[in-house]
Amino acid sequence: MGKGRQWLVSKLSRPFTLVLRGSLREHLRMRAKGAGALPATRLDPVVKGAGTSPAPNLGPVAKSADAAVALILRCSRSEPRRARALGAILALSLLSATAAHAVTPDEILPDPALESRARAISTELRCMVCQNQSIDDSNAELAKDLRILVRDRLKAGDSDEQVLDFIVARYGEFVLLKPRLETKTILLWGFPVVVLLIGGGFLLAASRRRPTAQTVPLSDEERRKLAAILEDKDQR
Repeated sequence: MGKGRQWLVSKLSRPFTLVLRGSLREHLRMRAKGAGALPATRLDPVVKGAGTSPAPNLGPVAKSADAAVALILRCSRSEPRRARALGAILALSLLSATAAHAVTPDEILPDPALESRARAISTELRCMVCQNQSIDDSNAELAKDLRILVRDRLKAGDSDEQVLDFIVARYGEFVLLKPRLETKTILLWGFPVVVLLIGGGFLLAASRRRPTAQTVPLSDEERRKLAAILEDKDQR
């Protein structure tokens, strides 16, 4: 690799390295622990001399992210192309992980069992603002209020069914992404079928009303001409 090319690669990789050292690491730490849990100073395990205080006790997500960032930074010095590729993969992984749910860290219950139940219930509830998303996927304020309400009911000792009944009593059956098959909700389930039947009935009635072509018998003159044509054809 020529000197000019080496200089260009070093210039291109420097901003990428700074981003990884700064905003990406900070973003990963904040996503894993929440901004309020970060100390004022910390020891950066990648950059020497970054601080003297011990690193905070991060969760497995942040530790894995730190390891990935460290690998990318090592590659950025010797293999800048590989570093950029790894950085793109890490960024895409971060986006896919954070876009899956709208639940914020302050909403998560400390009890994993209750949190798992809350997530399962949230996937059954419709965001009344977005309407085509569950409250677990929506960033709307009403969806957040519903997620908090679900967790409050679970902490109060309600069963999953009792939580759903409580939400339905407040917002109606429409809040359920899959309405229950009951007498009062039969119209929601049967409405598409009724529409299809009505549409089919209109099409059938229209086809029957369509006038049919009437056949007119041949006149004597037309019959003679037809007979002459057939006779001439037979003679040939």
